[in-house]
Amino acid sequence: MSSLDEQILRAAKEIVVKFIETGRISPTGFHETFKSIYRTVETAVKGLEKAPEQEAEVGENED
Repeated sequence: MSSLDEQILRAAKEIVVKFIETGRISPTGFHETFKSIYRTVETAVKGLEKAPEQEAEVGENED
């Protein structure tokens, strides 16, 4: 596991723990919530998905 992956995992864990502490989610919902938060953090960090507006701008600037 790379350092970046470890940082993503740590950030996702901290977010889920805060949500549990504040009562936003219950520990029983951990599995699904963690997967969703992990994917969101990973996408934000690694830029796996571009927003449609960004894709349009990139296509226009390639001339």
